[in-house]
Amino acid sequence: MLKKIAIVGSVGLPARYGGWETLVDHLTSHLATRYEFTVYCSAKKYDEKPSSYNGAKLEYINLDANGVQSIPYDVVSMLKASRFADVIVVLGVSGCIFLPLIKLITKKQVIVNIDGLEWRRAKWSKFAKWFLKKSEAAAVRAADVVVVDNQAIQAYVQNQYGRTGVLIAYGADHAQNRSLEVDVLQKYAFASRRYAFKVCRIEPENNIDIILECFSTYSGMDMVMIGNWRNSAYGEALRKKYEHLPHLHLLDPIYDPEILNQIRGNCHIYIHGHSAGGTNPSLVEAMYLGLPIAYFDCDFNRFTTHGAGLPFEDAAGLKVILETSSDEQLKAIGVQMKALAEEFYTWDRIANQYAQLF
Repeated sequence: MLKKIAIVGSVGLPARYGGWETLVDHLTSHLATRYEFTVYCSAKKYDEKPSSYNGAKLEYINLDANGVQSIPYDVVSMLKASRFADVIVVLGVSGCIFLPLIKLITKKQVIVNIDGLEWRRAKWSKFAKWFLKKSEAAAVRAADVVVVDNQAIQAYVQNQYGRTGVLIAYGADHAQNRSLEVDVLQKYAFASRRYAFKVCRIEPENNIDIILECFSTYSGMDMVMIGNWRNSAYGEALRKKYEHLPHLHLLDPIYDPEILNQIRGNCHIYIHGHSAGGTNPSLVEAMYLGLPIAYFDCDFNRFTTHGAGLPFEDAAGLKVILETSSDEQLKAIGVQMKALAEEFYTWDRIANQYAQLF
């Protein structure tokens, strides 16, 4: 009899939306023969609703997995899972404000991955930050196991709550290098030149403004940035301010992984501006692709890269990196990044670490 594992908190499967969904995809595919999985999915995000995927049973909740509706989405999912699951895996903390009560009622084993200190993100209102902090506290205190994806978050959980979080990072070996094809070169003329690259959500804590400010005075190579510019006043204002510069290419999201991997994998340097979120999926993917990386200097990024790479704190610091880094130095950093990713950020390793918890 296989142990029953329920996964709560992602948008669902098949994975189309982000880091949580990619994690669930690889957990279920790698561990399908060892556990009986049920994955809760947002019915609002899937026109087609298969009953299973990767051998996992799919259950649909008619709520959004993000925003305000994520709270009842998580709670309803946890209550449904408590009827049958041996272990409930909760991804994120938004619904965990009610976890102490759910634990009291169900007595089930609960693993919570608290993500990247969501309450610190600049996009949230004061009330939302307060609520997420309360939910985080409830999650850490009520969960049987707390999973953290970065040593900086592990230290925070220990200092703030006196609990030891289990460190499990994020896999990256789904990212694949691709040669630039003729149609991509024709559509994206910059790809035939030397360019820096970044893909991310266009949010303040990703320091988009610092990177664009740097490239507004540095034209030694093009800068290609892919993100959801239309989703916020912050993004729209930045694109309006800088899109007139011919060497800046501020592109809307590219959902075709083949095209994205061609553009990303052939950049001269990858620039990672994130200052929140723990071990960031886009960073470990860039590492696995063997890209030389310049990163915003914070604990999260230093731990993820094991101190390799080129740290910057502001636009002037990034400009110095771009002006002074030799091709040989960048190539050596790329080789080091690839080796680190193959050691620490493969899905086989990540799945086995979760299996030890299950």
